[in-house]
Amino acid sequence: KDQMFNLFLSDISDQWIPPPYASTDGSYEDSDLSMQTLSTPSPALILNHSPSTLSPQTVPNGQDSPSPSPVPRETVAMVHAPPGTQGCKRLPKTHHTALVDFLPDPILLQVFAHLSTPQLCRCARVCRRWYNLAWDPRLWRTVRLTGELLHADRALRVLTYRLCQDTPNVCLTLETVVASGCRRLSDRGLRVVAQSCPELRRLEVAGCYNVSNEAVFDVVSSCPNLEHLDVSGCPKVTCISLTEETSTQLAPLPGQQISLRYLDMTDCTSLEDEGVRIIATHCPRLTHLYLRRCVRLTDEAVRQLALRCASLRELSLSDCRLIGDFGLREVARMEGRLRYLSVAHCARITDVGLRYLARYCPRLRYLNARGCEGLTDQGLAHLARSCPRLRSLDVGRCPLVSDAGLEVVAHCCLGLRRLSLRGCESVSGRGLRALATGCPELQLLNVQECEVAPEMLKVVRRHCRRCVIEHTIPAFY
Repeated sequence: KDQMFNLFLSDISDQWIPPPYASTDGSYEDSDLSMQTLSTPSPALILNHSPSTLSPQTVPNGQDSPSPSPVPRETVAMVHAPPGTQGCKRLPKTHHTALVDFLPDPILLQVFAHLSTPQLCRCARVCRRWYNLAWDPRLWRTVRLTGELLHADRALRVLTYRLCQDTPNVCLTLETVVASGCRRLSDRGLRVVAQSCPELRRLEVAGCYNVSNEAVFDVVSSCPNLEHLDVSGCPKVTCISLTEETSTQLAPLPGQQISLRYLDMTDCTSLEDEGVRIIATHCPRLTHLYLRRCVRLTDEAVRQLALRCASLRELSLSDCRLIGDFGLREVARMEGRLRYLSVAHCARITDVGLRYLARYCPRLRYLNARGCEGLTDQGLAHLARSCPRLRSLDVGRCPLVSDAGLEVVAHCCLGLRRLSLRGCESVSGRGLRALATGCPELQLLNVQECEVAPEMLKVVRRHCRRCVIEHTIPAFY
């Protein structure tokens, strides 16, 4: 068994690669003959190779064997027959029995459950027993693909084809697909997932800039149980809806809604207020929404969210510089449900918006207002008195925040654990002393670029023993 394991993992280059055939749209696809038999995707389909010419190939026993041919710059889809069928090398008979053979199948399944997608594909090529175990449906609830050079479309097509063989045309076990960073992923790959995986619950395609609205529509309309969607860094995605033509029909049919609860559209730079309105209309169950650096959004987008997404608990609007106090007033309409809010670098926000937030969101736990230069001690004090359950607060780069505001925070927010004062030039030792005595549970304090004496930081360390202090003071160790 050890010889068989080494042979199948070291002689990948000797395996047969199916010839490409041109399709009607000009693209190349694998030979139909290669898909007529039960087959295993090669690790070369998923593993990302470096573009070197002759790189050593490492086998599991730790020995290196030089590759006989240059490593291709792009990953190709190689499909192999199961071990023991035609085309596989026959091993000489031996009386040696590997220790792994004594493990029962349930134990091996537990071991395989900790392996990644490429590792499972490798194990499936060791022997017939491992082949059957590696393709156990219970091991394929998650598929993770990585690598900028990976041909993700072809990888998803081959994997879903193999997983659908027990239940023709449908894979009922796959619930999570992660292809973040696979820059070659396109709408074609997501359509394969939408057609083959109706039980999909989680999809992450962050950084896949070739994904567009059409593919997202296919996924959300074919996977009714989808709850987690990450399309951050996909500039072509501008809305998420159940209607393919958003210009003609903006409202979903009665009784039809997208079950999304988590949506990350960070760096979707083409997203506008109209797209947010469509999302809010079709996804009313959202609880976590992240719109960082969506620079075209205005207060109107926040108003649409407040009207239609009443269950929002976490909302990030960082670097949405067109959002101001009116938008924060609309956020306050979510009342006691909001726990997490980030409005970092929204320079139009002042104490007026902060008062609205404090008045109607008393259960707020996290607030990031870094770079909101219009905030003062008065607004900070109002927030501390109305939101005593604050656990994390970031008011860095707010030059008008001083010791007076920190004293109110220390008096009212006794459970504060994380505080960032980076760049607050008006903060001195008096405010830090109040924090040290009033917030004993403090775990992180950022005073970088603040002119405070090292003795005050020692006071904080003395009272808050678990606190990590981030500073730029050479005299303090």
